[in-house]
Amino acid sequence: MQIPYELLVGWRYTRAGRATRRNGFISFISGVSMLGIALGVAALIIVLSVMNGFQKEVRDRMLSVVAHIEVFAPNGEALPDVAKTLAEVKRNPAVIGAAPFIASQALLARGDDMKGTIVRGIDPAHEGEVTDLAVALPKAVMERLVPGQFGVVLGAELARSLGVREGDPVTLIAPSGQVTPAGVVPRLKQMTVVGTFDSGHFEYDSALLMMHMDDAARIFRLEGPTGIRVRLQDLHQARQVAQQLADSLSGNLLIRDWTQQNKTWFAAVELEKRMMFIILTLIVAVAAFNLVSTLVMTVTDKRADIAILRTLGASPKSIMGIFMVQGAMVGVMGTFAGLALGLGIAFNIDVIVPALEQLFHASFLPKEVYFISRMPSEPQQSDIVPIAVISLILAFLATIYPSWHASRVNPAEALRYE
Repeated sequence: MQIPYELLVGWRYTRAGRATRRNGFISFISGVSMLGIALGVAALIIVLSVMNGFQKEVRDRMLSVVAHIEVFAPNGEALPDVAKTLAEVKRNPAVIGAAPFIASQALLARGDDMKGTIVRGIDPAHEGEVTDLAVALPKAVMERLVPGQFGVVLGAELARSLGVREGDPVTLIAPSGQVTPAGVVPRLKQMTVVGTFDSGHFEYDSALLMMHMDDAARIFRLEGPTGIRVRLQDLHQARQVAQQLADSLSGNLLIRDWTQQNKTWFAAVELEKRMMFIILTLIVAVAAFNLVSTLVMTVTDKRADIAILRTLGASPKSIMGIFMVQGAMVGVMGTFAGLALGLGIAFNIDVIVPALEQLFHASFLPKEVYFISRMPSEPQQSDIVPIAVISLILAFLATIYPSWHASRVNPAEALRYE
């Protein structure tokens, strides 16, 4: 199959041009444009991959504590028929685990210190079916949650702020008091700390308290669990499955999936990703439009060549195609070089960052600040493909005007002084 001569001439113009000082300068500008596109594409891939990694890290730590879906009764009341609701939930093929729970709020006191807490009454035998936290905790800790002994497991930050350790007593103050002849008296119950957990998510480590479900029912005067926590085979289907459960479950029940519990945070991350994408795309756009100056200089330098091609029968469309090929080649090579560089760094950032930390004797991610000690990275196809497409489109758009200008060169004018 015969290759179009526009492609051959355009490719020759791309790789040639060092015979004279002027041509060498044009080639240098072309190389700078290609390098700018490559660095812009690489920066986009690396930044978005790191942001995806942080988002996944926070999401995984959050989901080690939070269930994929929660089904609960309105106003914090006990479920009317726990066994029936459990059976209906497990009937959904996407559900792989379900466990009852009690959710409430209370104050936790130790001496003069007092903290607001999120109280979660759990069934230790089935909690491992719905959260990774119960699996990660030592088995002995879960075994200490015996009904009637009023043991509690505290978040590490909550225990630290109260200054308590395993075996220390704490006082739980229920929100609703009991009526006595002297008036309404707060209900107090002395509990024993039987263990602590560290999920890596500050919001839960600083406020969550877990106890046996039967103890929670007695303290808050409930007849049974207030809800059911559900684990799915695919966490990304939480919204669809929540809607399916809303349609299939009987009774007046509320359903909430994990994306709704931290909706503001996820919305902020998505907005930040979008803004970073726009800002870094402008870097690629600046590099791509450097091709305009490169091609304008090339057209000026090749006016005699253009005139000769026109006298040999080349059409203005063919001349335009030659210079579009040249600009597109620079854009394609820069884009693919950027993809290779960006993906190479994104997939090996867990090796590169520690090496840089050791070289400069610095810590880029102090664990006491970020709760993680390594730089997370997760390149996603949904980010990489648009980056490559946008880079190629910008490079193509940058070639249109100089190529059109080349097609308008008058052969007689160009050869007059040759």
